Amino acid sequence: MFYKPSEGHPLPYNPFNAMITPRPIGWISTRGADGRDNLAPYSFFNAVAYVPPQVMFASTSAKADRGDTKDSVANIRETGVFCVNLVSYEMREAMNQSAGPWPRDVDEFSHTQITRHECQTIAAARVADAPASLECKMTQIITLEGAHNFAVFGEVTGVHIRPDCLNEGRFDIARAGLISRLGYQDYAQIGEIFSMTRPE
Repeated sequence: MFYKPSEGHPLPYNPFNAMITPRPIGWISTRGADGRDNLAPYSFFNAVAYVPPQVMFASTSAKADRGDTKDSVANIRETGVFCVNLVSYEMREAMNQSAGPWPRDVDEFSHTQITRHECQTIAAARVADAPASLECKMTQIITLEGAHNFAVFGEVTGVHIRPDCLNEGRFDIARAGLISRLGYQDYAQIGEIFSMTRPE
């Protein structure tokens, strides 16, 4: 089949994000200028550079109490910082609960009973038990085509790794139990891992 997205699609559900899978989940923690913490998952998330290490996530909707965007982007506009927390299988329910369209005064750490620790290089909280957390300084926010679409880029200024996720000097993906976003209502946990040597 073939379809032009600008003209819609003939399927019962939009297949776009189901084809672009698996996608890592960036559980973004921010703090507003008013001191309130926020925690929300984004599956349009990835690393984009090694030196300096940089990441990005995209926000694609808005809330009535935040104007043209959601709490995460609004907070980052105010403070210029955010933290990316990786999501383990054990945290899946709390992560899903934090995705709700809660009012800006709801603290998702408290709402989902997730323990927080203070970041060390930025003024924000992080998920204490996340397999890894990346403290970031925002470098730019790019307005994308379409309503409420923003891409946020940040330089990683601090890295937290849970000790049990290290194995012989490497971050152990299997031990971390990371999950990823698929399409529709589907998620996956990393299963079989294989290695290949890149050509010289």
